[in-house]
Amino acid sequence: MKNKKQKAFLVLKIGGIVVLLGIVLLFAFRNTILEKVIHRIDAKMERDYQCDFTIAKAEFQGLTSLEFQQITLVPKNADTLVRIDELKTKVSFWKLFMGDIQLGKLEINKGYIQLVKTKTGSNFDAFLRSKKEKTDNSEVNYAKLLNRISSNLMDLVPTDMHVKGFAFKINDKGNKVVFDFTQLALADKKLNTLIDVTANGFSQQWAINGFADPRDRKADLEFFNPKSDTIRLPYLDQKFNLKAGFKSIHFNLDNLSMDSGNLHIDGYSSIQNLMVNHPKIASKDVVVKNARFDYRWIVGPRFMALDSTSTVQLNNIKCHPYVSYTNENDKIYALKLTIPKMKANDFITSLPTGLFHHFEGMEAQGNFSYALNFEYNDHKPNDIIFDSKLKPEGLKITKYGEADLNKINSEFTYRAIDNGVEQRPIIVGNSNYNYTPLSAISPYLRKCVLTSEDPSFFEHRGFINSAFKQSIVKNIKTKKFTRGASTISMQLVKNVFLTREKTLSRKLEEILLVYILENNRISSKERMLEVYFNIIEWGPNVYGIGEASRFYFNKIPQDLNVNQCLFLAGIIPKPKGFMSRLENSEKFKPFAQQHNDFLMRLMFQRNLITVSDTIGNFALDITGPAKMYLKQKPTTIDQDSLSVDDFNF
Repeated sequence: MKNKKQKAFLVLKIGGIVVLLGIVLLFAFRNTILEKVIHRIDAKMERDYQCDFTIAKAEFQGLTSLEFQQITLVPKNADTLVRIDELKTKVSFWKLFMGDIQLGKLEINKGYIQLVKTKTGSNFDAFLRSKKEKTDNSEVNYAKLLNRISSNLMDLVPTDMHVKGFAFKINDKGNKVVFDFTQLALADKKLNTLIDVTANGFSQQWAINGFADPRDRKADLEFFNPKSDTIRLPYLDQKFNLKAGFKSIHFNLDNLSMDSGNLHIDGYSSIQNLMVNHPKIASKDVVVKNARFDYRWIVGPRFMALDSTSTVQLNNIKCHPYVSYTNENDKIYALKLTIPKMKANDFITSLPTGLFHHFEGMEAQGNFSYALNFEYNDHKPNDIIFDSKLKPEGLKITKYGEADLNKINSEFTYRAIDNGVEQRPIIVGNSNYNYTPLSAISPYLRKCVLTSEDPSFFEHRGFINSAFKQSIVKNIKTKKFTRGASTISMQLVKNVFLTREKTLSRKLEEILLVYILENNRISSKERMLEVYFNIIEWGPNVYGIGEASRFYFNKIPQDLNVNQCLFLAGIIPKPKGFMSRLENSEKFKPFAQQHNDFLMRLMFQRNLITVSDTIGNFALDITGPAKMYLKQKPTTIDQDSLSVDDFNF
């Protein structure tokens, strides 16, 4: 036993001597080792990124302090990417001894990082090129990977930091922005930052202050303008035609840790007076007064998820989202969203200003709750889950805003907007000679249009879940928006109450207005269809079935035959391009005839028409004013050249 203890003591003694000797050698040759490390970095930059990496002076001060002067990184035949005049840092000895780097102190005096893009390329192109090394993603443990990355990043954030005169510059083909860090200090876990931001005709000061503890992985920071002005975001306007700004942003990271093999990320972020303006979003500034996101992320070995205990708050609207991505045998994407029971009027008043301007001034009574369930498996796309449910409780609109849905039940004046230009007024009612009641429209036209545009119009309440599913699947497969799921109800609301602008605002308003119109029984289905037939565009400056039947066939709507109804149904998506479907005044082009035959088969299968309906079905026979269009080449036709006054309606 005594010999064993002596041997163990001897092993420890020898181990201690080896460690001590290693430390002594490390100290003695630390500058030589540093030079070799710099040389390896230089060689890697040259080999992998075609950059010259130079340091005028690099040396240890003591055992763990390093000092660098004149650090530069210059890509071949391009502008300097990085320049630092003076950098001092202190690393953790034990982390360094174990092969890791953890910065304890950092001082930077003067320098910059600049991203320059010209017509021929940029000074950072080489760093964006993907490496050709093959990686087996099937074996990646997401939790361990993200934990390792976050740990390494946190270790590189010093606990004591002082930066002066350091700038981040962007020059994107003359669109220049400079973020000049006049002050950046982290001491005793308190961060204080002042940034002078300058751009073309723009100057502002930003501040980021608060609590930051990189070792404990916690932060509580506020991003604001010291002069209490709105922070405006430069560069985006000229680059993306996007104007954006906000009063302040608050960011909190409360937990970033591994537990039972999963990585947990908890915290919250909030923003005040967010303003966004972009032609694809809305025609006006969109303003969100208050928004907050309480997040609970969980990352496992083969999944990532935003837990359903997370909360998104938009003014007074609170919802609980669940988002997940699972990559086991199949890749599965899931989204669930619930809005607990809330007052309908609180919902309306909480909508972002400018995004729902037709709702401004609207008032409602009652409550509602909402639930959305979406799941998509990329190996089983046809098994997509899409379930959207709104549960109303005494929901009723007591006052309308700009969009008064009640007007659809009486005579009103309709003006289409084409390319932003308001068209001639059309009276939707009996005082208009061309207005045609539903009972005076050929039943064949009703059947053809409903079969083509919205077969379940009289059964649904504004939306068709199956159509949404098919639309989502096709758009995912093609990786672009190639198919919508518009119903006649949606087309009616878009035409009567909204505009044709292709914006997020219009689409969201369309969805909400359709729900209100259909589910509050504001108008009957028959009245909605009648108005639809009397306002939709059916050709160049041709609106409503009364004008259309005369423009094409010199007939009243009641006398249209099956072929003529098939033609009118087929041009609804692109009414001004009706010539493209015709060989001449009596014959369809092959693709159009194929489409007509398909519709006919559908109507036969659904018992909407019988063989007797096609007996004596005469040719198309375009005899109205539209015939003059067919005498011209389609490329030379001015589709707006005719006036309604030229027609004998």
